[in-house]
Amino acid sequence: MAVTKPFIHLFTLHQNFYIYDVNKNAIVKIDEDTCKSLRTYQKDAENIIESDIVTRMKDSGFLSSKRAFEIVHPDNELLHYYINNKVCMIALQITQQCNLRCQYCAYSGNYLNRNHSNKKMDFETAKKGIDFAINHSREFPHIFIGFYGGEPLMEFDMIKKCIEYAINQAEGKEIIFNLTTNATLLNEEIVAYFEKYNVNLLISLDGPKHVHNKNRVFAGNDNGTFDVVMKNLENISKKFPEYFKKILYNVVLDPQNDFSCTNEFFTNFETIKDSFVTASDISSYYLKDKPEVSEDYLIKRNYEIFKLFLSKLNRLDEKYTSKLVMRYYSDLKKSMYDDREHTNEISDKNHHGGPCIPGVNRLFMNVNGDLYPCERVSESSETMKIGNVDTGFEIEKIRSLLNIGSLTEDKCKNCWAFRFCYLCAAAADGLNELSAEIKASNCERVRANGENLLKDYCTLIELGHKFEDGNNMFAQYV
Repeated sequence: MAVTKPFIHLFTLHQNFYIYDVNKNAIVKIDEDTCKSLRTYQKDAENIIESDIVTRMKDSGFLSSKRAFEIVHPDNELLHYYINNKVCMIALQITQQCNLRCQYCAYSGNYLNRNHSNKKMDFETAKKGIDFAINHSREFPHIFIGFYGGEPLMEFDMIKKCIEYAINQAEGKEIIFNLTTNATLLNEEIVAYFEKYNVNLLISLDGPKHVHNKNRVFAGNDNGTFDVVMKNLENISKKFPEYFKKILYNVVLDPQNDFSCTNEFFTNFETIKDSFVTASDISSYYLKDKPEVSEDYLIKRNYEIFKLFLSKLNRLDEKYTSKLVMRYYSDLKKSMYDDREHTNEISDKNHHGGPCIPGVNRLFMNVNGDLYPCERVSESSETMKIGNVDTGFEIEKIRSLLNIGSLTEDKCKNCWAFRFCYLCAAAADGLNELSAEIKASNCERVRANGENLLKDYCTLIELGHKFEDGNNMFAQYV
């Protein structure tokens, strides 16, 4: 019987040596000699000279070579049930019109087959979308309804109709309203209405004037929008102070900008220094030309992550940490601690971790009533269109997107970063069909991200950080 190689990944950190065991889903700290032995084992499994540590690890179930499983998403068999009963959100594309022309926007012309238009959603279509979401959310006592564009505030009257209709249709179900806006059209009437109905407001704001105005400009004249936005925010803070405290800001980080400058703005600018901020990178999916990342940007961002880690180790007051990287720790904790458990081995049927159930977590409906997995995919893509509000979900299309790993099945079966993979169908979208080549082009980035997570997790553990009540990925054989 042929001897096969162990399904592991070896890595070093600060002169310490580790393996990540894919079957066990656990990190093991080892000594240098064991590391050398395991490297030999990976290259030539038949001629390994086992040390006591390797023998004990094998006896404990580590170093298994199991890879023979079928790439099938664990929710595949329950797909009908989920899409009929567990839709928890719908985002309505109220309009494709926008009064801005942001350079990084998915509709800017820099992305494949996406452009602004004059189309807007009629009320009958909006009502059908709201009813559809309510009728497919039987398992939830609440549902999220989002308003999306374009710039949704260009159709404020439509938004009001939708909110009042949804409340009347809810029949005891709690409706939570969200709206994303560029904030240039916010006025006292709009904010008073949003406060009355407790609408969660997410405002796009990229930093100080010269940073924000680099990308976020008015349509037609390319004038920056910073002054208009800040004037509106200052008025809200004075007239609606309690509502103002609840506003969330989203920062799109341009990797060509000065990270420190943007960080300084959200730390010290008087109007928004106490506000909630979340940051995201420019989306690379569907982008014609990938954005270049400056070395200075990476150095300064990584320094802020270093400070964040110091705060988690109680070596730096949290007030000195950057809002722009706070999400990194929560993502690290979720990936490495909250959502990850030891296993005996990989199950015979499995799937990498990227896809959510299309249409269940973030259902998106465009102005025409077409349904998509979320607002991040291109509504120009026939591949991503998973139904229509009049005809319902197309179950086999959804199944294909859910099981996106089958496109690259052989690669996935042998990839140590299988459990760390975040790729969903958008990473394989060729607009007319799903592409294994497009999906595989992202794999190196996934493995690099997986190794960074492993190293950052181990760094915090080695320095004494406790993820709540334990360290459930960490074992030690030294």
